[in-house]
Amino acid sequence: MTKAKHSRRTFLAMGAGLAGLGLGLSARAQTRAPDADVLVSRGGAIEVDLEARFGPTPLAGQSARLFSYGGRVPGPRIEVRPGDEVTLRFSNALPEPTNLHFHGLHVPPTGNADNVFLEVPAGEELTYRFKIPESHPAGTFWYHPHLHGLVAKQVFLGMVGLFVVRGELDQVPEVAAAREVFAVLKDFQIAGGRVPPPGPMELARGREGSLVTVNGEVEPEWSVEGGGLLRLRLLNASTARFYRLKLEGHPLYLIATDGGALEEPYELDELLLAPGERAEVLVRADREPGHYTLWNLPYDRGRGGMMGGGFGDARPRALAHLVYSCRRRTPLPLPERTGRVRELGALVRRRRFVLGHSMQPGRGMVFTINGQVFNPRRIDTRVRLGTVEEWEIANLGVLDHPFHLHTNPFQIVARDGRPERLRAWKDTVLVPAGGTVLLRVGFADYPGNAVYHCHILEHEDLGMMGIVRFETSGGASGT
Repeated sequence: MTKAKHSRRTFLAMGAGLAGLGLGLSARAQTRAPDADVLVSRGGAIEVDLEARFGPTPLAGQSARLFSYGGRVPGPRIEVRPGDEVTLRFSNALPEPTNLHFHGLHVPPTGNADNVFLEVPAGEELTYRFKIPESHPAGTFWYHPHLHGLVAKQVFLGMVGLFVVRGELDQVPEVAAAREVFAVLKDFQIAGGRVPPPGPMELARGREGSLVTVNGEVEPEWSVEGGGLLRLRLLNASTARFYRLKLEGHPLYLIATDGGALEEPYELDELLLAPGERAEVLVRADREPGHYTLWNLPYDRGRGGMMGGGFGDARPRALAHLVYSCRRRTPLPLPERTGRVRELGALVRRRRFVLGHSMQPGRGMVFTINGQVFNPRRIDTRVRLGTVEEWEIANLGVLDHPFHLHTNPFQIVARDGRPERLRAWKDTVLVPAGGTVLLRVGFADYPGNAVYHCHILEHEDLGMMGIVRFETSGGASGT
């Protein structure tokens, strides 16, 4: 390792100042947004000083010894636009090595860009540099550690932050007029002001904490004008917890997923987010004034067997509350169109990936892709840039697995053989136990090594990850 027009249905797995935060600002490159925890590009560039810390950190009205970016959970939100140059000076004040992954961004997986094979030792620094492509879609992305073997621990302890690309979706008049709220969904386990180490079964199943927060708070309130719109931008930043979301008295109108905007709003009763997934929904404030609760409904991500069952909350859990304020004279309508979903080219190859698990002598429970645990010295899949492939992801295990591909987003073609009706770009997709998902991906722009893996991060650390090499020629070998 290098030092509103569809029938209602359930949508399943679409898939203090800055000095006090340890964040440096460049007068040339950044300006302060209205929220001091938001860093916004200016003049086509952004420069950020970001420190990974360990120590007492505010969380849900208490203090706990956490890992964090800049002493806050979540870390600062970084906002850029297509074409921006990003310079991020990263310092590691943790007692162990770490690195950064820019989840969902289409930027190089090599050099000092989105390179998960880099390692930043304790007490050292590294400057990340990359350019957001001019054609990059607007969307809700995020950053977190990705040093194999330590990923689940460091994310569970609090190392998450939003990375937003502004663009065409933000310019849709109805979307621009909506009240925008970001919601980072993240669970913790705190005992005596510390995070206790997980047991073997917690590692095998994927760890879920009893303290469930939204932006580091418990049950925050969001106000919205009667007759207005709320634009809710959601990130599941938990290592293993799923969020089955339902807003009391209101449908949710999905307008964007991991990879950007849908073509038009899609009406939902519920929204299921697996770890790593993001979604943007609009809420119409067209009910009687009052308080309405955003619930996390029970969801069992096990399917029998030794590890199956008993996950998550047995009863609905309140996550946040929507409160109506004054009423607008003229109600805001839903947008008729929200984006354009780019088509992929002709298919050149199909592959199959099987997700499973087994017991190995001396290692205990491991998680596998095509029967193999992760090996940083092995190239598992070779693909050719400029081509389109279909990947069938089959889950033969007893636990649900969200499958994540770095660098290049994909479109879902079918689930369990049934064609997918919703056209969307994704980078993470839930593959339920016993199920299959067929996805189509176009490989573009950047040669080099990247990875694909389960985004239950304990499963990634226990082996469910492979290396994909993007090549300018070849791509005929591997999985």
